[in-house]
Amino acid sequence: MLRDVEANTSPSVRLAHLGLELPAVSPPRGSYVPTVRSGNLVFVAGQVPMVDGEVVETGRVGAEVTPQRAKELSRRCALAALAAVDAAVGLDKVTRVVKVLGFVSSADDFTQQASVIDGASDLFVAVFGDAGRHARSAVGVAILPLNAPVEIEIVVEVAD
Repeated sequence: MLRDVEANTSPSVRLAHLGLELPAVSPPRGSYVPTVRSGNLVFVAGQVPMVDGEVVETGRVGAEVTPQRAKELSRRCALAALAAVDAAVGLDKVTRVVKVLGFVSSADDFTQQASVIDGASDLFVAVFGDAGRHARSAVGVAILPLNAPVEIEIVVEVAD
């Protein structure tokens, strides 16, 4: 699990303490927007592991991609989701991570989707402390867009 830093620090400071930077927000590849705010909730569209607009790794977990590597990619997706939140409202306005939905492109006999999505969940707890603990679903699927091994979408609560 990622180390947690002092509880009174902002999410931006926690990211820096973890040695992490938010990536550039990937432009949508379809008819949707990266985030939608409704009241105090921000809904983030699914994020796949990308760098410079390209998927970092492709394939199914348990076949072409190892579970450990998929867990790392899940963390990368979580960072991308936080970048989208930051661009929309500012990361330090987040008061709680409410829900995480993780999709894992899975080999037929792969059943460890939850441990793959722990990469994202652990990051949220490291960045937000107890406010990063969230409800979650981890779902195995046959294939994801761009043949990505993992996709993460989140809902966060933000201050007015």
